[in-house]
Amino acid sequence: MTKDTRKTEYGNESISSLKGADRVRLRPGVIFGSDGLEGCQHSFFEILSNSIDEAREGHGKVIEVTRFADKSIMVQDWGRGIPLDYNVNEERYNWELVYCELYAGGKYKNNSGENYEYSLGLNGLGACATQYSSEYFDVTVFRDGYKYELHFEKGQNIGDLKKEKCKYEQTTTIQKWKPDLEVFTDIDIPLEYFQTVLKKQAVVNAGLRFILKDEESGESFVYSYENGIVDYIKEISNEDGFTEIQFYETATKGRDRADKPEYKVKMQIAFCFNNKTNLLEYYHNSSFLEYGGAPDKAVKNALVYAIDKCIKERGKYNKDEAKIIFADIEDSLILVVNSFSTITSYENQTKKSITNKFIQESMTSFLKEQLEIYFIENRVESDKIIEQVLVNKRSRETAEKTRINIKKKLSGNIDISNRVKKFVDCRTKDVSKREIYIVEGDSALGSCKLGRDAEFQAIMPVRGKILNCLKADYDGIFKSEIITDLLKVLGCGVEIKSKHNKDLNTFDMDNLRWSKIIICTDADVDGFQIRTLILTMIYRVAPTLLKEGKVYIAESPLFEITCKGKSYFAYSEKEKADILAKLEGNKYTIQRSKGLGENEPEMMWLTTMNPETRRLIKVMPADVEATSQMFDVLLGDNLLGRKQFIEENGSKYLDMIDVS
Repeated sequence: MTKDTRKTEYGNESISSLKGADRVRLRPGVIFGSDGLEGCQHSFFEILSNSIDEAREGHGKVIEVTRFADKSIMVQDWGRGIPLDYNVNEERYNWELVYCELYAGGKYKNNSGENYEYSLGLNGLGACATQYSSEYFDVTVFRDGYKYELHFEKGQNIGDLKKEKCKYEQTTTIQKWKPDLEVFTDIDIPLEYFQTVLKKQAVVNAGLRFILKDEESGESFVYSYENGIVDYIKEISNEDGFTEIQFYETATKGRDRADKPEYKVKMQIAFCFNNKTNLLEYYHNSSFLEYGGAPDKAVKNALVYAIDKCIKERGKYNKDEAKIIFADIEDSLILVVNSFSTITSYENQTKKSITNKFIQESMTSFLKEQLEIYFIENRVESDKIIEQVLVNKRSRETAEKTRINIKKKLSGNIDISNRVKKFVDCRTKDVSKREIYIVEGDSALGSCKLGRDAEFQAIMPVRGKILNCLKADYDGIFKSEIITDLLKVLGCGVEIKSKHNKDLNTFDMDNLRWSKIIICTDADVDGFQIRTLILTMIYRVAPTLLKEGKVYIAESPLFEITCKGKSYFAYSEKEKADILAKLEGNKYTIQRSKGLGENEPEMMWLTTMNPETRRLIKVMPADVEATSQMFDVLLGDNLLGRKQFIEENGSKYLDMIDVS
C-alpha cells in the first residue's frame, strides 16, 4: 500500500508570499498593530501624518478632517500636492509608488530626509497601507496647473490616473476613503478619537490649524495653539500652578553608537508645578508617545537628580530620611516634551515609544543644566517646589505604612485565629441569603442575638461612638478598631480616593459576604447619630455598597399600642393617629417604644428582624454629590453651611433635643 504524502511534503513549492494588497488586507495587525478599532484608527493617523509633515515643512497651515456618517473619512491639506505623475528616475508613475508600494515615498533618499527632515510618517508605509485596507480610496490633487484624480477599490486601482488642465487658487491634496470591514473588525472610529488626536497635533505643531467636521452631529471643531506646548500647559494648569511655566528649547546632533550614522535632534520641554492637576506627555516628530521611552527616562532622571541635589544643598531632608523618587515629583508636575529627530528608532510601527540612546542622553544632560540654573535664579519658586515634593514624599510614605497596616488588618478569613470581638456569625454560607445586622451596643446585641434567625442573620455590635470618617484622614480611620473590625466582617475591602493612597484600593464586590447590610439603632438622637456615622464610614471607604443598594436601615417602632391583649406598632406620629382612630371606643395603653436592648427577643423578631413583618429602608443615594454635600454640612468642616442648615431646619427637630 502506497502512503499518501501530499499533506506532509515540505519542499520548494511550499513557500509562498503575500503579494500586493494582500500583504496588508490579510495581515493588518503587522502594519497597524491591530486588526480591530485601534488598527483602523492608526490607518487614519498615517494619512494625517503625511499632511502634518507637509505643513511642518512650511507648506500650508491648515489641515481639515471630515468624519462622515457612513464611517468614511476625508483629510485635506493645502500643501504642495502629492506628486502623482510619471517619475523618470523610477520609470513608474508616482501614484503607484505612493499608493501601491510599501516602503516608498519622499522620505527615503540617501536617508537624509531631503524633503522631510523631521518626519512623522517616516516609514513609508502609511498611504499605501491605508489605501490597501480601504473599501474605497479616492485621491484628488491640484498642482502643476492640473487636477489629478485616482480611485481605488479594495486595494486595486480603477481607471488609472485622470489628469486635466485646471485653474485653482491653492495647491491641495484631498484623500477620502472608507476603512474596510473585511480588513478591520471595527471601523466605527468615535468622534472623541478625532478630537483627541487633532488637539494633540495642534499642541505640538505650533501655529498649525486643525479643523474637524463631523457630519453625524453637524458640529465643527477648531484646534490651534499659537505658542504650542506653552499655551497647552497654560490651559491645563488653569491658573492653579504655584510656579511660572518654564520653556526650554535646543538643537543638537549625535549618534546612538559609534558605528551608527549621525542625526539631528530638536527638543522643546515645558513644565510648571501645580497641586490640583498633574500631567506627563511626550511627543516625537508629532507622534504622541503613549509609553514614552527615551524622553520619559530622560525627564525622570534629570528631575530626580536636580531636585534631590537642591534638597540636599538646602538641608531640607530630615536626619536619615530616604531620598525622593519620581512619583513624589510627578504628583505636582505638568510637563510636556516635544522632540524631533532625523533618525528615529520606534519600538514598532504604531510609534508609541522611541528607543534612541542619544536622544535620552542629550535630553537628560540638557534638562539637568537648565534645572540647575532655574533653581539658582528662582530661589522662592524652587523652595516651593522642594517643599511640595517633600510633602508628597512623606504623604506617600505614610500611605505605604497605612496600606501595609490595613492589608494586615483586613486580610484573611474570620476564624478562631482571626476573631472579631463579639461578632456573631450565621450558619449559612450562601451569600445571597446572608444578612448582617450592625447594632448599637452590647444590650442590643443580646436581644438581637436571641431574636434573630441564626440560619441567615449575623450580628455585629458597634461599641461606643464610631469615628467621624468625613473629617478623619485615612491613617486615622484605619487605626480605629471598630472600623477595621466592621470592614473585616464585611469582607469587600476598601475604596480610597486619594492620589497618595491609590494602592489602598482593595475593594472587590465579589468578596462581600452579605446580601444585606442592615443598620439597626435606637429611634432616638443617639441612635440617629450612630446610624449617620456608620453610613458616613461606608460612604467614605466603600461607597459602591450604597450605589449597589446593599445597605439598609431597620426601622424601629416609635410607639407600642396595646388593646385587648394585642399589640400594634406605630413607626410615625401619623401611623399612631391612624391606629388610635381604628381603636376609638376601646380601652388601650400607649407607650413610647423601648430601646432595642430593652426589647424582648420575640418583640425584636416581630418588629425588626422577621423578613415578613420588619420594615427596611434601602439606602440608595440617587445623587451621590448631594449626599456628599449633606454629610459635609452635618459632619464635615463646612461650619457656615451647618449654621445655615440649623437656622433653616432646626425648629423641625426641637422635640428631639435631650436637654433638661
